[in-house]
Amino acid sequence: MAPTLAVDPHAPDEAAIAEAARILRAGGLVAFPTETVYGLGANALDEQAVARIYAAKGRPSGNPLIVHVADAAMARQVAAEWPDAAERLATACWPGPLTLVLRRGPHIPASVTAGLPAVGVRVPAHPVALALIRAAGVPIAAPSANPYTGVSPTTAAHVAAGLGDKVDLILDGGAATVGLESTVLDLTSAVPRVLRPGGMSLGRLRELLGEVAYEPITKADDVALPSPGLAKRHYAPRARVRILPDAAAVAREAARLERVGCWTFGPPPGEGVMMPREPEAYAARLYAELHEADRRGWAHLLVEAPPQDDAWAAVHDRLRRAASS
Repeated sequence: MAPTLAVDPHAPDEAAIAEAARILRAGGLVAFPTETVYGLGANALDEQAVARIYAAKGRPSGNPLIVHVADAAMARQVAAEWPDAAERLATACWPGPLTLVLRRGPHIPASVTAGLPAVGVRVPAHPVALALIRAAGVPIAAPSANPYTGVSPTTAAHVAAGLGDKVDLILDGGAATVGLESTVLDLTSAVPRVLRPGGMSLGRLRELLGEVAYEPITKADDVALPSPGLAKRHYAPRARVRILPDAAAVAREAARLERVGCWTFGPPPGEGVMMPREPEAYAARLYAELHEADRRGWAHLLVEAPPQDDAWAAVHDRLRRAASS
């Protein structure tokens, strides 16, 4: 099992950060907290270290990685172009759960971007992540720190359970607060386009940019993906997830199944969880509750469908992929 160092999420210990930075500079893998989920980090400029990420996760090479940087100045070094929209969004939204897809700079290996000419880059809003990037002195490529298609980790314990000794060090900075991955926004297209909804709402992006396109995307694993998180089956627990139109439908299905858990907006029928009615609170609990479903040994997870509006886009995206067979 990988060693774990506990760090204060608000004032991270300098010695722990220095050790993690040393491992990254030496080509190792470090799992670290961000406000969204825990990331599996490697030096983004080191092709061999990047290859270790793919091997540890069992991740297809056609699935790109997000590059984490300390500030907009470091992001400009990663990208070949820095459009006005990037400057506006960086000023308003970074640090935060927003990844900008920009033309890839010459120093970023093609393996980071699945061979595509664009790279996703963001500044995480977590003191541990920012301290680690600054101490390492390099951009950090980091997908979620879990086996490919599995439930993303929101705690260090989730990382340890999923990756075991495939990572060299885990920094334990407590539970993630946002709970879902960042929104991925493509700035290389004529109209800015959300590739993956996430912790930054569509409404906020439209306030800042005006027109922003979004249409759910699903791709097969054998093609290069423009963003992480687009595989048909993803974020999936061992339980079979089904999304049903209302609480009554959940109750009817639950009555005929064994080893079943339910997520509803009111008291659940039988064993289950009453989920929040606010999209941000629901998102913050989603992955933790999927991990809990596995811990309870449920064979089935019946989910009352959330409302159909833009505020719930990221939750719908994760539930839909978790439910795909």
